[in-house]
Amino acid sequence: MPISGFPEWLPPQRLIEQYVLDKIRATFELYGFAPLETRAVEPLDQLLRKGETSKEVYVLRRLQEDPSAPGGDDALGLHFDLTVPFARFVLENAGKLQFPFRRYQIQKVWRGERPQEGRYREFLQADIDVVDRDTLPFHYDTEMPLVIGDVFAALPIPPARILVNNRKVCEGFYRGLGLADTEQVLRTVDKLDKIGPEKVAALLVETAGASDAQAAACLKLAEISASDASFVDAVRALGVDDPLLDEGLGELVRVVEAAAEHAPGLVVADLKIARGLDYYTGTVYETQLRGYEQFGSICSGGRYDNLATSGTERFPGVGISIGVSRMLGLLFGRDALAVSRPVPTCVVVALPNEELRPACDRIATALRRRGIATEVAPTAAKFGKQIRFAERRGVPYVWFPGVEGAADSVKDIRSGAQVDADPATWEPPAADRHATVSAG
Repeated sequence: MPISGFPEWLPPQRLIEQYVLDKIRATFELYGFAPLETRAVEPLDQLLRKGETSKEVYVLRRLQEDPSAPGGDDALGLHFDLTVPFARFVLENAGKLQFPFRRYQIQKVWRGERPQEGRYREFLQADIDVVDRDTLPFHYDTEMPLVIGDVFAALPIPPARILVNNRKVCEGFYRGLGLADTEQVLRTVDKLDKIGPEKVAALLVETAGASDAQAAACLKLAEISASDASFVDAVRALGVDDPLLDEGLGELVRVVEAAAEHAPGLVVADLKIARGLDYYTGTVYETQLRGYEQFGSICSGGRYDNLATSGTERFPGVGISIGVSRMLGLLFGRDALAVSRPVPTCVVVALPNEELRPACDRIATALRRRGIATEVAPTAAKFGKQIRFAERRGVPYVWFPGVEGAADSVKDIRSGAQVDADPATWEPPAADRHATVSAG
């Protein structure tokens, strides 16, 4: 019986998922990110200290727990993202790492939120982060969208648009307005898409001590959006001054201009983007797919200067995370991705009779050694039935072993064309060698 929020893809969907993961991994490695996998569990105090609500964390507990055991299992929770465990890993292994440290991580995470389309309780994320000791140069903030842009350009998916903001812009603006509780203002403005401007304005007055005029100014800032540096003039026109605001605008211009050179149209400065987690301190990213904007972000992240600290040591970082399950769930729901066949098999070796199974296995072995996915027919049924077996599974070729001195032959069961072939040399067309993924 299915459990809501815990997706299980069918084999064709899993083939698509693996294809997507291979493209993500290859692009991450092209940019020099090294692979990492961290444990699934973290101490609860570690998971809850950076702004995540406790109701979303799954607690790990044994049915037969020993209450006298030190550090009981109930003090552990499943990680809800990959950034918190990564920060812990950096602190524990700082002496063994070379900084700046670039890593990618592709793992399951668990979050106890209400399941809906494209939003799950168990899901796969693909993260990249760069961390350094003491200070992290800003150019890494400009690199993140470029990597993600290249990932999405390599996939048969709708065009992506990365929305970028900088928390320094927002916090500096709120300070310049005279609002002291900038974090509360940020959290409230982050709800704009969910509850709309009127309710956000009311909440700002109620929870952040804003006047009606201050709330209106916050909403005007959130309306500003541009794919070039013109957003700076729009912010200046609001008449607010603050040194942190100036710093944030300068950084945001650098991100937008670097992206415009690398991939025009990829990045848009959108000053309502805030990101809900408290640990972000500067640049923040959210990504939408064209045609799927109503579902929100499928890739997000940002700059965090204080997430990983130990005594006087600090390891600032910047990262971005692709919600792989979220993205695929939305695309599968629209039949927007297709795979050329539901199995990896390229060739089925027909079986004339059971006595010839060892010879057929040798043919299959010769093909596999050259990277051609091959299986032997399950039974020595009539050849027509064996062809239908291959056909039902989308396998393009059936191999017929030569008997009584005749040559082997291979048949393309889509066209009916059949040619003599040697398992040591025969090659399928490149497009048939592997199952291929395309837009549905």
